[in-house]
Amino acid sequence: MSAQVIARIEAVLTGTALPYTRAGSRSAIAKQPRQGPVTVGPEGLEGDEQGDRRVHGGPDKAIHHYARDHYAAWAAEIGAHPLLGQPGAFGENISTTGVTEADICLGDRLRLGTAVVEMAQGRQPCWKLSDRFGVPDMARRVQDSGRSGWYYRVIETGQVQAGDDLVLLERPHADWPLPRLMDLLYRRTLDQDELRAALTLPLVPSWQRTFERRLEQGQTESWESRLQGPQASTGA
Repeated sequence: MSAQVIARIEAVLTGTALPYTRAGSRSAIAKQPRQGPVTVGPEGLEGDEQGDRRVHGGPDKAIHHYARDHYAAWAAEIGAHPLLGQPGAFGENISTTGVTEADICLGDRLRLGTAVVEMAQGRQPCWKLSDRFGVPDMARRVQDSGRSGWYYRVIETGQVQAGDDLVLLERPHADWPLPRLMDLLYRRTLDQDELRAALTLPLVPSWQRTFERRLEQGQTESWESRLQGPQASTGA
């Protein structure tokens, strides 16, 4: 396919890991826009941190992209929240308008500034979003809505800044837009035909194990630990 500009990058954001809302937790979800070029390395943007490397960051979650297009829907749903007044509300590294989950397929390769990235997986929201917004079920709302964003792995390092184009270079799995995968992950969880079809794809290891277990065990794993998190601190 010929290269196609699909969006313009409106903001590039990074964050510092700091103590978070619950005892012993840390997070870099409060990301801030960067001015000028930012280096894109094998594990993401220079200067970006993660509070819990067991579940965030790494090569398969190097860069989080979230569609600013969704902000209006969130404002309609939860009200005019101050976080929705600027990019970064969902802890994203890349903010754009004009492209959403429906426009992205597993394995898409894109030029991000001068770097090349590949769509590796959808985001599975966790309790830190609920605490950030002060909405107890925000993580579940994000999961159920499908407005969760997605992660890139870095294929070629480079630089990116606000104003750069996001260019689609390759689409090897056009039959697998992100909503189809997320539907299998959360709704059609035990659809054996879909699970087998998905297992022919270049899935990240955690998703591959999840789908294999579902086929073997005939049951869906619990998401409560991710969505609810540790016991909330009772301190002031």
